[in-house]
Amino acid sequence: MSRIDKNGEGEDTVSTMRLVDKARRISRRGFLKGSGMASIGITVMPATALLTSSGDAFAESLTTLGPDAAKDLLKMARDIFPHDKLAEKYYMHAIEPYDAAAKDPATKKLLADGITLLNATAQRMHGAAYVRIPEEEKRVAVLKAIETSPFFQKIRGDLVTRIYDNKELYSFFGYEGSSWEKGGYAKRGFNDIDWL
Repeated sequence: MSRIDKNGEGEDTVSTMRLVDKARRISRRGFLKGSGMASIGITVMPATALLTSSGDAFAESLTTLGPDAAKDLLKMARDIFPHDKLAEKYYMHAIEPYDAAAKDPATKKLLADGITLLNATAQRMHGAAYVRIPEEEKRVAVLKAIETSPFFQKIRGDLVTRIYDNKELYSFFGYEGSSWEKGGYAKRGFNDIDWL
């Protein structure tokens, strides 16, 4: 795509815009390689799926908070920032610091009172504890009911940093990372329109 511009001296200049082909191209070799890795994953996954899919093993490892609070926070993290294709380990990594932070009495009280509020609101609205509500829409309604609480504000604020500032996830979110040390974005992708 070309565009004709007038430069400061009245002359026409042609500027071009990079168009990105969004169609995925995959070779036969790439397909076979990917399907081979998938079959390995299927045979290996059942052994570990029970530990990672529910987060039970992780929840047991948070000794200060306790497993029930860890499960609530893990489900809450998934509901506040839902990314279906994001592995559970990144959400676990985001809530893990609360176990150490809970050694501070004020933080422990904030978390304990907040989780009590979360479950009481879930019980009042849907007749079940927060993690026992299967429908995401109902859990989100519970979160909206407590969104002005200091507990919710702290969790949401911490998760923004812990999830989106994780360098391992930059490519997942399409972020190229810091660019100031490379000259800034003006000459490094500022006009890329591959998001269209």
